[in-house]
Amino acid sequence: MPKGPKGEKRPADVIGNAVKVMRIATGEESDTAPDDGKNKAAQALGKLGGAARAKAVSKTRRKEIAEQAAKKRWSKA
Repeated sequence: MPKGPKGEKRPADVIGNAVKVMRIATGEESDTAPDDGKNKAAQALGKLGGAARAKAVSKTRRKEIAEQAAKKRWSKA
C-alpha cells in the first residue's frame, strides 16, 4: 500500500483513493498526520537561526562555504 508524505497509508487504486478523500471531506474519517517526533519549538528556532546566519554572512563567505560543501559532496566515491 502506498504511503503519503507523512507515512500515512493511502489506497493504491484511484477509486479507493477517491472514496478515502470523500470520507475525509464528509468527516467520516479523520486525516490527521502522525506525529513526526520533532520538537516544534526547535523547528521554529532553527528557521530563525538560518535566516539570521544568511543575513550575517557575506556573499563571498557564502560562496566559499558552498564551494567547500560541493567539494566534500563530490569527493565521496
